[in-house]
Amino acid sequence: MTTITAALVADLRAKTGVGMMDCKKALNETKGDMEAAIDWLRKKGLSKAAAKSDRIAAEGLVGIIAKGPMGAVTEVNSETDFVARNTQFQEMVTAITGLSPKANGDVEKLLAMTYPGKTAIVADVVKEMIATIGENMNVRRTATVAVSEGVVADYTHNKVADGLGKIGVLVGLESKGDAAKLTALGRQVAMHIAARNPVALDIDGIPADILAREKAILLDKNKGKPDHVLEKIAASGLKTYAKENCLLDQVFVLDETKTVAQALKDAEKGVGGAIKLTKYVRYALGEGIEKKTEDFAAEVAAAGGAPKA
Repeated sequence: MTTITAALVADLRAKTGVGMMDCKKALNETKGDMEAAIDWLRKKGLSKAAAKSDRIAAEGLVGIIAKGPMGAVTEVNSETDFVARNTQFQEMVTAITGLSPKANGDVEKLLAMTYPGKTAIVADVVKEMIATIGENMNVRRTATVAVSEGVVADYTHNKVADGLGKIGVLVGLESKGDAAKLTALGRQVAMHIAARNPVALDIDGIPADILAREKAILLDKNKGKPDHVLEKIAASGLKTYAKENCLLDQVFVLDETKTVAQALKDAEKGVGGAIKLTKYVRYALGEGIEKKTEDFAAEVAAAGGAPKA
């Protein structure tokens, strides 16, 4: 029997593009026979999955789950929206999302969890799905929201199935008030977040570099004015920025006579207790992923051997 060395595993990885652990497993299964190990990986569909791993996956679904004081949201990407409408893919995203509360925002931990109803881990099931459907896929990110007392409410926009859509929002409301009323209120706030996409909960949550940039723009627009005037302009401008970008300061989309903070305060009597919005998470499918722009005419010309211009 051939000794399974690190060099042998690395060689198989170079030949197939498959991960080190799967390569090691293949070599162990085939007693170190390189060609047999390659075939083993191909039969498992892993070699096929690796070949697709560099293809951009910006479509897919956002899965969300919320129950009582805990909620989690997870984004699973595919290459096309067609796959996002595939029942197998949707079932996989639902199953992975169901595990995500225990991952507590750690994607690597989520990928290493045992997939429901199988002995395989999530990462391997995703690879199997890639091989079956023929598109690159990946579990991109996950996050949780929890409160010590109160509820975590959720909202799914562009919903394709229960807990699956293109935008997922979680809102944590700390309160001793009525849970059902809190949940209804939290969902309204989550709908606002989906629509308005705030940068942070309040001005203290805005990154310092963003505030510095906004201040610099204001000062540049008003250069030449006395320093004390510039400071007042900057303070007023940042206050306006907060109203536009900070959740609690934004005008509530469901009642434009109030800010979100005022709407929460006004709801306290009906809920039966003080309300504090502690945290929110908003996932929009594919945000931040640089999508490749295809030049179809150039692709056809190249396939036909046409000379370049």
